[in-house]
Amino acid sequence: MSTNTKGIKIGQQDPTWVRFLVISISITFVALMLVLPLGVVFWEAFRKGVSAYLDSFQDRNAIRAIYMTCLAAGIAVPLNLVFGIAASWAIAKFNFRGKSLLIALIDLPFAISPVISGLVYILVFGMQGWLGKWLEGYGIQVIFAVPGIVLATIFVTFPFVARELIPLMQEQGSEEEWAAISLGANGWQTFWRVTLPNIKWGVLYGVLLCNARAMGEFGAVSVVSSNIRGGTNTLPLHIDALYNDYNSVAAFAMASILAFLGVITLIGKTLLERKLQQETSSSLESTTTEESK
Repeated sequence: MSTNTKGIKIGQQDPTWVRFLVISISITFVALMLVLPLGVVFWEAFRKGVSAYLDSFQDRNAIRAIYMTCLAAGIAVPLNLVFGIAASWAIAKFNFRGKSLLIALIDLPFAISPVISGLVYILVFGMQGWLGKWLEGYGIQVIFAVPGIVLATIFVTFPFVARELIPLMQEQGSEEEWAAISLGANGWQTFWRVTLPNIKWGVLYGVLLCNARAMGEFGAVSVVSSNIRGGTNTLPLHIDALYNDYNSVAAFAMASILAFLGVITLIGKTLLERKLQQETSSSLESTTTEESK
């Protein structure tokens, strides 16, 4: 709860029945909308026993889908990490023309449907697109192949690292970097020994969310992949195909992987938020101490 200027927690002055009603509504909604569906996924996955669950992973198409998901995330997340650090550093540390436009473009994947982004890639890189025939002349296929899946994954996930680091770096300011430079450190030394240690928990937090989003992406990847089983299907697309074939056990078995990833992401998110709060509190205390001196 937040506090007012007198230090009283807002909400403590409300009647008991009001607090009980608000908390009950919140817990009930979370239980029905989040916890119950998550439990159903694991229940359906193991409904016919552990052997049936494990047999679902013996399918060649399932193995290929898991591989494609890991490949797309393994390429998209590091690229988004580099972009996120560079963009947040530029926005937080420098003033330049187009800064507001860059911030708006970073938020673009949040504003448009992933399906639209997939269609845009088809218009650009498809056989009838702007660059399709030119790429075909060099034997390069983007759409309905791995490059298209990676591009779509990068598009829908690139805000996560940047959006986590921008406010963190703006709050920290540039005093420590300027102090390091004044002591003779060059740009790389300043980054590795000053900037990166200060933002390491924010980086991990952004990477965690980015990876979870990359592995669970459906809309944009569905458009650019053509849903080829054993070829370009990722894990979410493979789950959809299994469910449409009424193979519910295998579908929920595959879905349990993404559900487990979501649980791990939630746990990691909670731990990293705690670390960020601890570091923020310690930095504020040190600043207050120095000002008092």
